[in-house]
Amino acid sequence: MQIIRQWCLLASLAVPALLAMSQSASDSIAAPANQLSVDLQFLARGESRYGGLQAANSDSEEDEVPKVARSSFVQGRTRLAINYKRDWLEARVTPQHSGVWGQAGKGAFNLYETWVKLATRFGMFAQVGRVALNYDDERIIGSDNWAMASQSHDVLRLGYEGHGHKAHVILAYNQNANVMTDGGNYYSGGAQPYKTMQDVWYHYDLPRIPLGASLLFMNIGMQSELEKDPDRTWYQQLLGSYLLFHPKRWTVEAAYYHQFGKSETNMKIDAWMVSTKATFSPAGNYGFIAGYDYLSGDEYFAVPRHGGLGMVQHKVLKGFNTVYGSHHKFYGAMDFFYVSTYYNGFTPGLQNAFVGGFYAPMKNLKIDASYHYLATATKLQEMDMFLGHEVELQASCSISRDVKVSAGFAIMKGGETMELLKRSSQNNRLRWGWLSLSVNPRIFTTKW
Repeated sequence: MQIIRQWCLLASLAVPALLAMSQSASDSIAAPANQLSVDLQFLARGESRYGGLQAANSDSEEDEVPKVARSSFVQGRTRLAINYKRDWLEARVTPQHSGVWGQAGKGAFNLYETWVKLATRFGMFAQVGRVALNYDDERIIGSDNWAMASQSHDVLRLGYEGHGHKAHVILAYNQNANVMTDGGNYYSGGAQPYKTMQDVWYHYDLPRIPLGASLLFMNIGMQSELEKDPDRTWYQQLLGSYLLFHPKRWTVEAAYYHQFGKSETNMKIDAWMVSTKATFSPAGNYGFIAGYDYLSGDEYFAVPRHGGLGMVQHKVLKGFNTVYGSHHKFYGAMDFFYVSTYYNGFTPGLQNAFVGGFYAPMKNLKIDASYHYLATATKLQEMDMFLGHEVELQASCSISRDVKVSAGFAIMKGGETMELLKRSSQNNRLRWGWLSLSVNPRIFTTKW
């Protein structure tokens, strides 16, 4: 009955909006102009990493010193985006292949995006299908384009955009198959990391000053992981705001988010994060960046020595979950945090203080450099909160309008806490380098 009520509510919101949109569109269109375009997206990236991540056998009790993880590989991604548009209707289909060169099974083929969108001249729209969602700075909801497969969501999105206002409502309900038996209410291991999701996002740009403000509310339903109640759905919520202030040569960003509700194991959630970032550009070809991120962590977080258990009973989850954001953009390019998980499922949180700058010596070349001071947010048992220093360098060169070459190198000098958290020794020599080629031509376009 709960599912039926959800879908009835969804239909009551969607159907009137769709009817109104199609009616107003048909009244305003005399001779629709059709547009069709095809875009090719090709990306190849080679990476080499030494240290930082756990080696395959490093948790063996026979090894007093964990082995260092070494890895070198090339990843690739190919997309073919087919776009159709006329005055009130828009559609996109994007098949995608991604994987590691030489991978068994020859990688993964899927539909990255496939959606249709109806819009009116009054700013209202309805979009349904598999959509790559990007909101604000992509910290909470983003496509995570650095990852080869990236992120997209099967949703119905209703919204209004006009006169400085943007309001979106996102509705999702996922299943593994159209099962008609009692097992039809169970969702686990599917294409999406959640069973249900309802989001409300509102953004307003102040007309007289360069200030934009956003509010975000998320209600995420996760399948129960309790054996005694496997069919139950537990709901967790996220509420927060993002601000962007852009006066002349400055860009200032700030965000705050709070999480509450219940986890998949029926544990209470009480977590939060805050971030701030300032960019100063005295001239168009160089600038400076500074910022700070704080993500709360679980209390009494145990960091056992190698071979220890470190079991702590938690009653409340206080570790902030960055849910469906573009994680590679934040917390250090080496992706030690909020991409790979800790071995016991909990997190000590993170403090990330960073400074950096960028310089463009010529039109098609840009160089970025940054430094990160990393520490846990939670005081650890018998361990220091300091994690490490990370230095990053990146350069990108646009060979032509469609071809771009990028390279990056990062090195971290970690502390003993970093070594135990990531189960990796020789933490004072963590390093990672990469080189990528991106080709994005529009190969076909026509109008009729």
